Formats: sequence, C-alpha cells, structure tokens
Amino acid sequence: MLKLKRMLLIAPTEMVRTPAFERARALAGASGATLHMVAFDYVQALAVAGLFDHDAMAQAREGYLQVHRHWLEQQARFQVGSGVQVTSEVVWARATPAHMLEYINDFRADLVIKDAHHVPALNRAFHRPLDWLLLRDCPAPVHLVSEARHPLPLKILAAVDLSHLEELTQGLNERILDLAATLASACGAALHVLNVSNWSVLGDAAMSIPNLSLDPSLCQAITDTQQEAFDALAERYAIPERRRHLLTGIPHTVIEQFARENQFDMLVLGSAYRQGVNGFIGATVESVLNRAPCSLLVAKPLPA
Repeated sequence: MLKLKRMLLIAPTEMVRTPAFERARALAGASGATLHMVAFDYVQALAVAGLFDHDAMAQAREGYLQVHRHWLEQQARFQVGSGVQVTSEVVWARATPAHMLEYINDFRADLVIKDAHHVPALNRAFHRPLDWLLLRDCPAPVHLVSEARHPLPLKILAAVDLSHLEELTQGLNERILDLAATLASACGAALHVLNVSNWSVLGDAAMSIPNLSLDPSLCQAITDTQQEAFDALAERYAIPERRRHLLTGIPHTVIEQFARENQFDMLVLGSAYRQGVNGFIGATVESVLNRAPCSLLVAKPLPA
C-alpha cells in the first residue's frame, strides 16, 4: 500500500474557501500527510506600473501579496487546529500550467489537490483547459474536487481498464487500486472496483471494428480472461464480491451513470499520456473530466 507523505493544495487565486480546502484538510488528517497550500497571484496593472516606477511597484506588490499571505495563513491555522501539519505560500506568478507544474515538480508532492474547474464545451473546442493540461503533464496523482459534502469520502469507486495487457499500461490498474485502497483505508471509506467491457467496437481508433465481426468464441474467451484478471486484481486488494462490478457498454457513459446512481464521493481513474491525435490523456478520462458526478482522482503510471 502506498504511503502519502506530502500533499499539495493549489488554492484559487481568489481569497475564498472552496471545497478543495475541506477535502485537503480531511485527507491530510486521515492519512497523516503534511499539507502545503500554495496560491498563485498576479495583477497585470501592478506589473505594468513597475515599468514606470519599479520601487513603487515593488512596494505595492508586497503590500498586495501580504494581504493574500495573511488570508492563506489564517486558513493554515484553521487546518492546524484539526491536527494537520500545514504550511502555506503565495507566489507572484500567473496561474498558468507552466508555473504550476514547475512548482509541483520542485515540491515533489505525493498528491496534488485543486478545485475542479468546469469549462464550457465551446471554450474547450478552442483551447485545452488548465485541469486537462495538469492531468496530462503532472507527474503526481491529481485530485480534482467538485464538491465536499463529505470532506472524508465515504464511498470510493476505482475504475480499472482490463482491455489492455497490464505491461502496456505500465501497471496503471495497480496504481489506480493502490491509490484508491490507500485512501479508502485512511478514510474508512467503502472501496468499490468497476471494469467496463466495451463490446460495441474493437479498438480505440476511428477505424474501430464492430463487434459483430468477432467470432462468438473469441468474445467469450476475452470475457473469461478479463473476468479472471478482474477477480485476481480484486482479491489482491481484498475487495469483497459485493463491491466488484463488471459492466458492459461505452466506458465513460457507464462509469458516469454508475457513479451518479450509487452516489460515490470519489472516482479514481487512470491516465496514460500518449502522443498523437487519438488519446492525449486517455479517451475515458477526457470524456469524464467535465461530466463526472463526483470528485475525480487521476492516477499516472509509475515512471519506467
């Protein structure tokens, strides 16, 4: 089982207490991890003013940042009161993926937590949202918090994918269950595992083959193989049979519906970044990202 020692909360630029604060505090307290809160703040007007009077700008910037630091330190003191070891920092920089990833890489977090940011479909058509870019490039697992009615999650759903050989996904299914089991154990949450077999098509590419072209005996052989792998995986993590779910359909649709109907607090998925047009962060993660009925935790393969 994993040991989560260092959690990083990316606080919003606005000085508001969001669901990610509650979830970060609860997870850090339950797991015994330290929690560091960072906010990225940048005011264009102050930067422009510095072109004319550098000293005045530096003083104004420091005064502005001091207000933000004081607010974040207040949140940190609130967290300390619940038994969590917490630190905080405000960084003078735009909240861009590049600045965040540089900070994350330097900090070496075991888990990155931030509020999920919904982006309208029309906007997504023209540029990649911040959450998408973090999921693609962040080396650590990323927890996108959409709500925290239960700061400590009570029900966790781990969605695995047994349609590929484990060697080809660098042990991603095990990584998913390691994270999910670690958090479920720390939080006292019920852990469920789900695998969705997609028999509508064979393959992920645009030229996928309809399943009608498959021999029935081959379909049954693949189903039996997936069942054996699924049971072995669930047994390894001591997940009881009543919490094992094998379903059929389009993966992202089934996962969303199942998570919504069963009121899970956290959905754990895997993302393996691949170059090319057909699958930047994984087709299922991309589809679920803006439609998930609960908070997401996205795991990455271990480095080769």
